[in-house]
Amino acid sequence: MKRARLYFGIFYFVLSVSTLAQEFRFEEVKSLSSENKIEVQTNQGIIGFEFLTPEAVEVSFYSDSNEELPVSHAVEKKATELQITFSESDHNLVFGNDVLQIEIRKAPFVIRYFQNEHLLLQQTTPFETDEVKIAFEIDETEVLMGGGARALGMNRRGHKLELYNRAHYGYETKSELMNFTLPIVLSSKGYMLHFDNPTTGFIDLDSNFNNRITYEAFSGAKRFQLIANSKWEDILRTYHDLTGYMPLQNRWAMGNFSSRFGYRSQEEVLSTIAQFKKNEIPVDAIILDLFWFGKEITGTMGNLAFDQETFPEPKKMMQDLKKQGVKTILISEPFVVNTSNRFEEAVAKDVLAKDSTGNVATYDFFFGHTGLIDVFHPKAKKWFWDIYSDLKSYGVDGWWGDLGEPEVHPDHLLHYPNLKAREVHNIYGSEWAKLIAEGYQNNFPNQRPFILMRSGYSGAQKHGMIPWSGDVNRTWGGLQSQMEISLQMGLQGMAYMHSDLGGFAGDLLDDELYVRWLQYGVFQPIYRPHAQEDLASEPVFRSDFAKQHAKKAIELRYELLPYNYHLTYQNSTTGMPLMRPLFFEEPENFQLYSVANSYLWGDAFLVSPVIEKNQQAKEIYFPQSAEVWMDYYSKDVFEGGKTYLVETSINHIPTFVKGGSFLLKSDVVQTTEDYTFNNLKVEFYLDESQEKTSTSYYNDDGKSASSLTNEAYEKVYFQYEKTSAKNYQIQIEKEVMPNFTSELEVLDFEVFNWEASPKWIKINGQKVEFEYKNRSIQLNNIHLNKEKTTIEIKI
Repeated sequence: MKRARLYFGIFYFVLSVSTLAQEFRFEEVKSLSSENKIEVQTNQGIIGFEFLTPEAVEVSFYSDSNEELPVSHAVEKKATELQITFSESDHNLVFGNDVLQIEIRKAPFVIRYFQNEHLLLQQTTPFETDEVKIAFEIDETEVLMGGGARALGMNRRGHKLELYNRAHYGYETKSELMNFTLPIVLSSKGYMLHFDNPTTGFIDLDSNFNNRITYEAFSGAKRFQLIANSKWEDILRTYHDLTGYMPLQNRWAMGNFSSRFGYRSQEEVLSTIAQFKKNEIPVDAIILDLFWFGKEITGTMGNLAFDQETFPEPKKMMQDLKKQGVKTILISEPFVVNTSNRFEEAVAKDVLAKDSTGNVATYDFFFGHTGLIDVFHPKAKKWFWDIYSDLKSYGVDGWWGDLGEPEVHPDHLLHYPNLKAREVHNIYGSEWAKLIAEGYQNNFPNQRPFILMRSGYSGAQKHGMIPWSGDVNRTWGGLQSQMEISLQMGLQGMAYMHSDLGGFAGDLLDDELYVRWLQYGVFQPIYRPHAQEDLASEPVFRSDFAKQHAKKAIELRYELLPYNYHLTYQNSTTGMPLMRPLFFEEPENFQLYSVANSYLWGDAFLVSPVIEKNQQAKEIYFPQSAEVWMDYYSKDVFEGGKTYLVETSINHIPTFVKGGSFLLKSDVVQTTEDYTFNNLKVEFYLDESQEKTSTSYYNDDGKSASSLTNEAYEKVYFQYEKTSAKNYQIQIEKEVMPNFTSELEVLDFEVFNWEASPKWIKINGQKVEFEYKNRSIQLNNIHLNKEKTTIEIKI
């Protein structure tokens, strides 16, 4: 470490040493048996440093050696053999590894964090001793993101963000406080801070313009994790290593949903799906809002049973839907109003939160006088899960948990075992999702649950939570904020954040807005139009203009099923979000950290939604990570690293494919029950500047929870290589795992951006017929070899 000490010594940084920082005085380094931990004794207490991975360190403050911090609700530590180096001089300590290093200056006391020997941030006021508060000094130029779901712009520096999950009805272009307030900060310098404390509080992202990040909380641990890496994909992988990965989702979750607030009868549910079938618009699920358990909006919440008058045969209804390839998803809420059929039962079973006297806490809110299910209590967990399990026996395929902030959560409520409302408010939704996820693991271990939830905490992805962006207004302003919200949440582990397509609140009838929102929905994680019933959310009940264009968008969503399903696999194994900001392609381009209206959909697509009325053209920047980007529809070529004014079409939103990409597509099916991983179409988008490029695709049965662990899946690899000046080769290789039977036998293949007609094309050494026109090569009915198929092209 001698070299590192000398290097650190040349850093120049203006220190803003507060009175409190001077009060922290270094005393000694405590001897530890673990090789990845360091504890520093100061006059104020103990600061612990534990390296969790080469890219992540956990920093904790203890008032004395007897203090025990609360168990983390987000981070799950794993045994590690990670070793760190350490050196000490009269003036400082230096410890860490090749990726992440920490320097502690003894007097005045300063903690400085480095990634590959580049200064990230520092603490001159490390911790407040009489309150939960942590502060950092930062560069004056870095962009700051995070804090959960907000509509503030991608760069959230200059804002003080409250950490208190709360719904914002009818928001549009600005919302400072929403349903997911995650204690996370991300910086354009390539680091992430996760404040590992679920209680309510604030993150101040330099709102006083003094180059400081400050975290403060109601109570709880003074603890954070710092993750640093030069690549965003590695930062996200490390975050997921610590907080858990999103389980692989059902293939049908990538399909189209029918949803509104709400379907009032069994007859209305079946007739709605009949309209989808009549119009040949694909649909995979229907969501029943609160009218399934009561005829009125108020007074029935907590019934959690089908209303026998309006839904007289729910089992038969769901059986009829399944025969048509349509899944049923039910809404539920954590409130039990005193006029519901289950209130007395809930009181008797001791499943509701209490007040300070030990009695059931009840209070008024919009839906009635209510109690709140205490999802932290073992009795309540069992009671709630038994209801879900019973409903599942009817044929329910998915769950929608609404109002889970909780929407109204008075401070005087106490939760099991003796937790104040503000201590558990932000983790309530996560605990609710965990209850369902664990129920499936115990009772239905080989089924993938579908868990749609409005609120949660960092790490909720490991419970399979699918979030949505709340009650957005049905306006152009409402649409404009949706890309930012999804991109930000994807950076914070919640990669399935999506919007109510078409907008939820209000009665604005604007078919162009509706069409543009549904076209955007093709390239967001969940395709779910949903709205208040003043205007129809389903395309089958809209104008011919809206229905026609919505149908095209939905059909494209189904054509991309192989591609989109692979994105779910990527997320569940690497943590990469489905929607990705452009700065993933150019992390050094600081202008891109403010861009949300264009983004990446997986590895191949660049998407730029139309978010203004009558927008005839749009300026779009094409990242220089590729020399060539191609219009998905016209196949026009755009040069990377440049901005173009691109004309728009009402038929689709601007969509482009990165040069060198292989797209795997399927025929349109009316439900994923009819989907097969065969007779697929491969599109290759040639970039002549690339000598070699490759892509892989994942496939399994689309529903088994144990597909990966049981080796019941397959992968298909595509590789392009320019083997000489006039010879090109494309290889297709199948990897079928032992417990999977592949259906893939035949592919159609098309190559775009090919300058001239080839002299010949061979497949596995045999010349074949092909079609060349409009700079594209078409090969039909390629029968794949068991393992590897080789296409040779001669010009």
